[in-house]
Amino acid sequence: MSETAGGISPADDQTRQPTTARRKGGLKTMPFIISNESLEKVASVGLQANMTFYLKKQYHLTNSAAANVLFLWGALSNFTPIVGAFAADSYFGRFRVIVVGTLVTVSGMLVLWTTAIFPTARPQSCHAKHCDSPDHGQLLLLFTSFILMAIGAGGIRPCSLAFGADQLSDPTNPRNERTLQTFFSWYYASIGISVIVSALAIVAIQDQFGWVIGFGVPVALMVLSAVLFLIGSPAYVRVPGDSTLLTSFGRVVVGAWRNRGLTVPPRDSDRWVCGQESKLVRPTDKWRGFLTKHA
Repeated sequence: MSETAGGISPADDQTRQPTTARRKGGLKTMPFIISNESLEKVASVGLQANMTFYLKKQYHLTNSAAANVLFLWGALSNFTPIVGAFAADSYFGRFRVIVVGTLVTVSGMLVLWTTAIFPTARPQSCHAKHCDSPDHGQLLLLFTSFILMAIGAGGIRPCSLAFGADQLSDPTNPRNERTLQTFFSWYYASIGISVIVSALAIVAIQDQFGWVIGFGVPVALMVLSAVLFLIGSPAYVRVPGDSTLLTSFGRVVVGAWRNRGLTVPPRDSDRWVCGQESKLVRPTDKWRGFLTKHA
């Protein structure tokens, strides 16, 4: 047996290395990612579908007041994903943002569940022609639950689909595009089924068994969502955040501000340039931006 200069044979060196490296990502991670988003949809949509009735009957809010509360909750839930996506891409990565969003959503549902469990969390006195309005503490508890769930949605919704694509992105695989299309199809199909199940099953449970069980089921589903997602964490591909995105955006803003005083040259000016494949040789009224030869 021949030996190398270091006294270790090639055969011995091979035995010291793992025979196969466990590849992360792939289809094995899909059940954990899809279940996280699907169970979050079941839990959140199930709460929203019957929330107007809950606010009217339990908090004695008028139709307009209940509608305003739900509108603000929905608006905040649709805004926070912008912040969550930016935080994931620029700083923390999608995995961490999804984990934090899931845990925050669970905490918000727990707070909402307490409003159904404890009678003192809601106004109690209701006479034939008058019902007591909720006090500041009761409203604070209710709004805290909505805010927490909206923040949690900002961590889950913008990152789940992209995080799933991270697991399947493999440029060396000739069938990679087909695999991604299959994942997207199953992802959106699961979301649609989740919404249908949530609108039917969760509302039926609330009507049949009351608010304590009706709110407890979404909490249990959200906890299950968090557990399943964390179970699959050893197999995930985790793409780190790229802080240069913020730097690039800042440069664009600064450059635009510095060039705010530039004037558009005449249409026949030789300062206009265009690519060889461009069909536009002169500025149009629809697009007034321009590039100079010294840009």
